[in-house]
Amino acid sequence: MKTKVFLVGSEDEKIRLDVFLCSRLPHKSRNYVQNLIEDKRVKVNESIKKSSYKVTCEDNITVTIPDPVETSIKGENIPIDVLYEDGDVIVVNKPQGMIVHPAPGVYTGTLVNALLYHCGDLSGINGVMRPGIVHRIDKDTSGVLVAAKNDFAHNKLAEQLKTHSMTREYIALVEGVLKEDSGTIDKPIARHPRDKIKMAVVSGGKRAVTHYRVIKRFKNNTLIKCILETGRTHQIRVHMAYIGHPLVGDPVYGYRKQRFNLNGQLLHAKKLGFIHPSTGKYIEFEADIPDYFKRVIDIVDSKN
Repeated sequence: MKTKVFLVGSEDEKIRLDVFLCSRLPHKSRNYVQNLIEDKRVKVNESIKKSSYKVTCEDNITVTIPDPVETSIKGENIPIDVLYEDGDVIVVNKPQGMIVHPAPGVYTGTLVNALLYHCGDLSGINGVMRPGIVHRIDKDTSGVLVAAKNDFAHNKLAEQLKTHSMTREYIALVEGVLKEDSGTIDKPIARHPRDKIKMAVVSGGKRAVTHYRVIKRFKNNTLIKCILETGRTHQIRVHMAYIGHPLVGDPVYGYRKQRFNLNGQLLHAKKLGFIHPSTGKYIEFEADIPDYFKRVIDIVDSKN
């Protein structure tokens, strides 16, 4: 068990407690930090606070980090929307709010837990925490995702990701009205230099390319299709915020004042296509946007 002590400076005034700790514990996820707070392992001036507490200058924050434990990820009977399944792959429509794979402090309730229960076994290339996971989508992003049931399939799919031959098409609702009907954002992405829980366009980061096309314009918003050429963390969210059109509902890169009482960004992985590892044939899957997404589209459309 380790204890870490942090003193809040004036530059961090009024930042949420969990956000502040994520910036000081860069290798820990926000869920992990929030669990520490809920477990009363975090004290602010010797008092227990909630994750939403806004830190103030000269706050003394003590964090007790438990020793790591050997963990085996277990299958859980969690309902999943299976779009396709065979001996090599399983394609699912992931709901908003579900984490793709376990991480330190989060060992249950993930898509991997659900897949292990459903399939019995997955590829082992990514280790015990991420079995079968070839690519990820954010917790609060919904849509189509493929997992590999064996190492052969995993390698074949990973190679398609590496060569950018996998089709990945997203639907997003962004703030503001895009003037151009289509465009390409080719800007490198890396960890934000000051806020470790965020990604950002950073010179010297990894190349990231997002193609977008307008589906429909509204009074204050635009519905767009995004096609990923690369797959960096938070890529669409970062790129659209960079050009001044953050995703509606995005709690990290979007507007501080949210209008629609959402649980996260309006981003949906609508289409996924790839060459099947065994048959060599191209297959493609689609999932319709979820109801909460449709509800917001109806609202903004009614104001046109």
